[in-house]
Amino acid sequence: MPQYVGPIRRWALAALFLIALPAQAQTLPQRIDAHIAAPRFASASWGISVVSLDDGRTVYAHDDGRLLLPASTAKLYTAAFALDALGPDYRTHTDVLAGGEIRKGRLHGPLVLRGRGDPTLSGDGWADRLATELAATGLRRIDGGVVGDDTAFAGPPIGAGWEASDLQTAYGAEAGALTIDENTLTVTVPGNGVPRVVPEDAAVAVDVTGAAAGPSSMYRAPGSATVFVPAPGAACGSDEVCATRRGRLSMPDPALTAARRLRQALVAHGIRVDGATRSVRWPVGSPAGTVLASVPSPPLLDILRAGLKRSQNLYLQSVFQLTGLEAAGPGPAEERAAGALRAWLAGRGIGPTAVTMNEGTGLSRHDLTTAASLTRVLADMASSTLAERWKALLPVAGVDGTLATRMRGTAAERNVVAKTGSMSFVNGLAGYVTTKGGQRLAFAIVLNNYAPSRTPTPTAPVSAEVDAIAVMLAEEATRL
Repeated sequence: MPQYVGPIRRWALAALFLIALPAQAQTLPQRIDAHIAAPRFASASWGISVVSLDDGRTVYAHDDGRLLLPASTAKLYTAAFALDALGPDYRTHTDVLAGGEIRKGRLHGPLVLRGRGDPTLSGDGWADRLATELAATGLRRIDGGVVGDDTAFAGPPIGAGWEASDLQTAYGAEAGALTIDENTLTVTVPGNGVPRVVPEDAAVAVDVTGAAAGPSSMYRAPGSATVFVPAPGAACGSDEVCATRRGRLSMPDPALTAARRLRQALVAHGIRVDGATRSVRWPVGSPAGTVLASVPSPPLLDILRAGLKRSQNLYLQSVFQLTGLEAAGPGPAEERAAGALRAWLAGRGIGPTAVTMNEGTGLSRHDLTTAASLTRVLADMASSTLAERWKALLPVAGVDGTLATRMRGTAAERNVVAKTGSMSFVNGLAGYVTTKGGQRLAFAIVLNNYAPSRTPTPTAPVSAEVDAIAVMLAEEATRL
């Protein structure tokens, strides 16, 4: 009498059969199926969609309609939406306003530095430029100090759903309307010396504690302006020479730091500044004033290129909020951006049950997407008038950005052009590849709930498990 074999066991037996087949005897779908059916992925979730750009057919799919965490592959939605909504040449600006009347070169009130979402302000060149313009107007004295105005986005400077543990990190730096140096700072603690903060005008204090801690431990609580670092004696023995420790953290009040930097430039140009330097932030209202000088941001295309190549959260969250700032309606910029993105996706046949995004980076664990939605947007952008400029924004395997060291020496090198995504238990890759057979493909590979083994035999890095599928696509010689 035949023995009943349940559906789960049948799937497992089929997977074992595929794994046992020689690689050259397997079709591409069989090779991908065998890879994702490996026992190490038994508790993980894969979502994979591969679409031919030549005829629009889906040539491979595995749970492509399952909602999964996208990590930074979600940045593709923000970038594509922003290019369509704002245009590649869109620029924002940072302004200086007179917060009072100017008589005979004297400003009777504060000078207001108002940000409008330019994430690229860094160094002091921008401040020198503004100070030069102000000096040329005849301004010689300011009575009310300098105010850093961070209110334009009318909402909190962190993305919806960002976790508290991310907020002190450089990758979790806040994205308000007035930013400086990517809103990060570096604390250096010599083995037997005084801690140093760069930039020096960052609004933080350093507290050296004697509590036991690791040699690289540094901590700044969300909302606090104090960075705690372990004392040398707490990190190494009394007879041991302590190495220099260095940490890169988020900046607690970028608007205040930017205002300090402008004030320094004003003084250098012979403009006297009396009064305190301070910042105003949401929900405080923006000070009124007359624009005296302005510095434009780079074009949107340049901001997106820098943001996508490096997967820079601040850049993409700023762009996301800029789309909201330009959208009609009440409420904070982020909420307006989320609503506008939903409408944009709906116009492409992607409903709210297929993509959920309320911020612009993928850092939030509230973001969800299907693999099929990612390939739909990728295919749309590949057929748009911006196709070539769009693809040039993405990392290239083995060449640059977050793919600079990945897939080298394979058919994917200099071929796969894709956005990466990575966070704890999440890894993804979504972009384009041309097969050896000359077929152009858009693909999305999303892996969730996978914890690689570290003992007794370490498994491959998570990114390598995802890359393996992209390499299979690149190696395919037959038409799918």
